[in-house]
Amino acid sequence: MSQLFITAAHKSSGKTTLSIGLCAAFRLRGLDVQPFKKGPDYIDPLWLSRAAGRDCHNLDFHTMSRAEILRTTQRHGGDAGLCLIEGNKGLYDGLDLDGSNSNAALATLLRSPVILVIDAQGMTRGIAPLILGYQAFAPEVNIAGVILNQLGGRRHEAKLRAVIEHYTDVPVIGAVHRNPALRIRERHLGLVPSNEAQAVKRQIDAIAQAIEAQVDLHRLLAIADTAPLPTATPLKKPRRPTADLRIAIARDAAFGFYYPGDLDAFAQAGAELLPFDTLHDGKLPTDIDGLFIGGGFPETQMPALEANQSLREDIHRAIDTGLPTYAECGGLMYLTRSVTWKGHRCEMVGALPADSVMHERPQGRGYVQLQETGHMPWAATTSTLRDIEAHEFHYSALENLSDKLQFAYAVKRGSGIDGHHDGLIHHNVLACYAHLRDVEGNRWVARFVDFVRQQKLCRVGTAHQNIGVR
Repeated sequence: MSQLFITAAHKSSGKTTLSIGLCAAFRLRGLDVQPFKKGPDYIDPLWLSRAAGRDCHNLDFHTMSRAEILRTTQRHGGDAGLCLIEGNKGLYDGLDLDGSNSNAALATLLRSPVILVIDAQGMTRGIAPLILGYQAFAPEVNIAGVILNQLGGRRHEAKLRAVIEHYTDVPVIGAVHRNPALRIRERHLGLVPSNEAQAVKRQIDAIAQAIEAQVDLHRLLAIADTAPLPTATPLKKPRRPTADLRIAIARDAAFGFYYPGDLDAFAQAGAELLPFDTLHDGKLPTDIDGLFIGGGFPETQMPALEANQSLREDIHRAIDTGLPTYAECGGLMYLTRSVTWKGHRCEMVGALPADSVMHERPQGRGYVQLQETGHMPWAATTSTLRDIEAHEFHYSALENLSDKLQFAYAVKRGSGIDGHHDGLIHHNVLACYAHLRDVEGNRWVARFVDFVRQQKLCRVGTAHQNIGVR
């Protein structure tokens, strides 16, 4: 249960690429690596999961209590040889002035040794006050080493090592030279997801080889061994029931934004998830009771989604006949009439009375707070309309909406669909821009599965009544 916290002086320093390389390099050495990612993120965890061969789990102060964060690291990292936590943005960056939700706060909670990644392009002597300032700002944070990134060559590396050794007591654990071949392509939401990128294994292997050659892995492991994960009181894991429901889930190059914990929650609620491909499958899986379409990049797959007319028509028919459906962000876009991007328009499922239009700038970004309305279709455990903490990140907006729509949520913070509402309700569909997460404060999966189960019982009851009438 050794651990390392990989963070940076500021965002875009290359820490994700380095974290991917470290996961893969340690795995090649036979070490069982459990990756974690701070904050709400789908794309980086997809890459970290591929590199480590284990699902990456998110640790997020906004949606989780500190006790739940500790339990999550124990639950998923307790049997690993190394837990590698990748931060988001810079070490001290965060929403709150007091830094209570920063990387530093998470590293302090977990008692993690911090490895600071520094993009050292154009730097020499100035790197010393940067490191000293980061040490002095929060002495309780254990900055156990630095990895220098984007170096211009051996001469540049030698100068930086000499400066750091002379002025600081922080060891240099690695020095990674600039190499465009290692860069993962980016787009508007960050890295291109690994479920979409071509030749993923080849790229991860190349990054691992570069890390192996330029980072002292033995020294990193020695640092990690000084800091076992803190113990936490585990929650009793419920017995997994026999599945009595079948729920189709879109898993392909267009839709891949799913939290591993959420997917596991479906099994815990008695639902079997049946993957289907929106680009190639002509029909939904047979005998399904519900449908789940998560986020992704449907705009990058517009022509292929439009070309698969038989599946679009099948989904439309299923929704019109009452199939319980949940869709988030990209899934919401797919269910509208069309998606327009860069002047090009493609037909989508058409089950929702709206059109999706991509914009140059984000239309919704960051954490959101939603309050359930009286129209929320999934039964609540109490009569109180609850507040829900979630997140959104979308460049699209809905246009040409019908005037007679109902919404499951009032937006207290964030953008949602129209700045005031989110969670469009149509037949048995709930579709929203917000991304929910199944955590202790919001067990949305069980509520959705219960809704699916209730609708199935209603259909079975209606069918029996019809048989009796005959």
